[in-house]
Amino acid sequence: MTGKRSAGILLFRRPAGGPDTAFEVLLAHMGGPFWARRDEGAWTVPKGEYEPPEDPWAAARREFQEELGLSPPGGEPWPLGSARQSGGKTVTVWAVAGDLDPGTVVPGTFTMEWPRGSGRTREFPEVDRVAWCAPGPARARLVAGQRVFLDRLAERLGG
Repeated sequence: MTGKRSAGILLFRRPAGGPDTAFEVLLAHMGGPFWARRDEGAWTVPKGEYEPPEDPWAAARREFQEELGLSPPGGEPWPLGSARQSGGKTVTVWAVAGDLDPGTVVPGTFTMEWPRGSGRTREFPEVDRVAWCAPGPARARLVAGQRVFLDRLAERLGG
């Protein structure tokens, strides 16, 4: 049996006037009560689960739209490969150059029992905020299993 799979888009931009190797990535802070008071290790590439035979790139575009409420970027996708997270999920990511205003994000929602064991369900945003981050802060914020995508993007950009 294969484990769960997710696909996502790591949107990046180059700051004006910065060195050729400078870049920022758009990260999403995971929504819901578990992540509410956490910052370090609580951010993610906008991504979501899919099941074969769905095409992973199509899933990445769909999940970008669902998680952020915005059309996926139209730039050329750069495959950054896959990585296995500590929970066993395999995440496949593409980098795409683009820009967006984090204030325009309208996240999708999910429903869960909260508080746990209460029998009551509540709706939470899939992501509760997004931000542009330079590689250093992004590395600290990202869940550990996704940090490799920053390295791969930096290598691709010549940094």
